[in-house]
Amino acid sequence: MGFSTDCIHAGNAPDKETGAVSVPIYQTSTYVQEALGKNKGYEYARTQNPTRHALEENLAVLEGGAGARAFASGMAAITAVSTFVRAGEHVVCSNMTYGGTYRYYTKIQARYGVDFSFVDTSREDEVRRAFRDNTRLLHLESPTNPTMALCDIARLSAMAHERGALVVVDNTFASPYLQKPLALGADIVVHSTTKFLNGHSDSVGGIAIGKTREQVDWLSFVQNSSGAILSPHDSWLVLRGIKTLPVRMERHESNGRKVAHFLASHPKVVKTFYPGLPDHPQHELAKKQMRGFGALISFDLGSFEAARAMLGEVRLCSLGESLGGVETLITHPATMTHASIPEEERSRLGVTPGLVRISVGLEDVEDLVADLDRSLAAIAQPVTASR
Repeated sequence: MGFSTDCIHAGNAPDKETGAVSVPIYQTSTYVQEALGKNKGYEYARTQNPTRHALEENLAVLEGGAGARAFASGMAAITAVSTFVRAGEHVVCSNMTYGGTYRYYTKIQARYGVDFSFVDTSREDEVRRAFRDNTRLLHLESPTNPTMALCDIARLSAMAHERGALVVVDNTFASPYLQKPLALGADIVVHSTTKFLNGHSDSVGGIAIGKTREQVDWLSFVQNSSGAILSPHDSWLVLRGIKTLPVRMERHESNGRKVAHFLASHPKVVKTFYPGLPDHPQHELAKKQMRGFGALISFDLGSFEAARAMLGEVRLCSLGESLGGVETLITHPATMTHASIPEEERSRLGVTPGLVRISVGLEDVEDLVADLDRSLAAIAQPVTASR
């Protein structure tokens, strides 16, 4: 089936009892047993829920995996994936990973004997040098948050497999509409379903999709044992959102390109980071491994003062964390999404005080450009590169 057909129908069979075309919200904590040792496939809602199962089946199809398991947040999904690594083993991770992932790895998992190396995964040579004999996991984000750097998923997956390591790709920024990491060689895909998959800023959740049945079985065990499950209502909200994912992503993509070109040509903007711009370092790689360039754009305004002035004037663009909703969201990574990363490290990675990130929504693009243009006019002084 085609992608749009699968978005609508995979896991969404009509209800057997009523014929309802929308999967019911099975808001129950337990299930009546037919007899001792005999049930209808469901025993307890932490372990199984029909609504959650429908979402898991849907995303397994969309990402081309053997199965999927849904969790209470994107970080809960990453926490589950981290259990593939044991004490005394080593993880290589993108140095531009989401701030919450960095915090979990360095402040929690590191306490239990797991070692981490954070490297520029857009540079294959750096990834190769970071590998050790005990490296068991390569954690990638592409595009990265917030500098929009890409990595060659196919080449890095081949490298990791030669060394006996699993590859997990956080595909939140791209969605399965724009990028299929498993088809490129990765082993596990994770998403914050909060973002493009749900698409309406009314649900928090996460998903992990495994390439093999063995991986999915372990994720099932962790999901049931840890209990960080996605609720039936949130599962239904994400299922509903995915039905319009293709048409939403097409509009996100179209608006994103126009906003990126506007920002790249604006005299108050020092630098624009967007894979769809010809001067992006991985522009050709983006055309090769992605179906489009997405709706996430970062741009440097030269200083914290300039960023504060501009963000204080936005009206249509909503100042807030998160991304991927139908409304345009704009954020200041250094003080919001990446505040947990030490300031010196942020500066080294390019998360400068003047950096702003925008998740372009589905509004009329002319209105978005007008709001940005008016807000940028609030920057009084000529901009210089952030220090």
